[in-house]
Amino acid sequence: MIIGTGIDLVEVARFTDWHKKTIPQLLRIFSQEEIDYCLSQAEKSAQRFAVRFAAREAFYKALCAAWPNMPIPFLTLCSMITITKQHRVPKLIVDWNQIKDIPENIKVGVIHCSLAHERLHAIALVTLEQN
Repeated sequence: MIIGTGIDLVEVARFTDWHKKTIPQLLRIFSQEEIDYCLSQAEKSAQRFAVRFAAREAFYKALCAAWPNMPIPFLTLCSMITITKQHRVPKLIVDWNQIKDIPENIKVGVIHCSLAHERLHAIALVTLEQN
């Protein structure tokens, strides 16, 4: 059963200078693995940062749809997420142990994540399924 869905669209231009940020600044939002991937190709770094940021926004929206009263700050949530690829498909991984206020009777079983980006925009869709 779907318990939450979120979608987010961002302008890639907002992320053009993110490759100039320090690693500690980037680690407030992204995992080291994501930072390494985003910086591995300078011409694609803005798109890669943008789509990963959009995924965090989409996940936050999906989580808020599932638990509207759960008080968790966006930046706190960002640091609990990593986006990897498995068989060329994006996978959003959450360190659930850091999220304290999820009701015991509701658990997220599967996180579906779809990402797309091009020169001007990046978009992410996240759907949460209950166990």
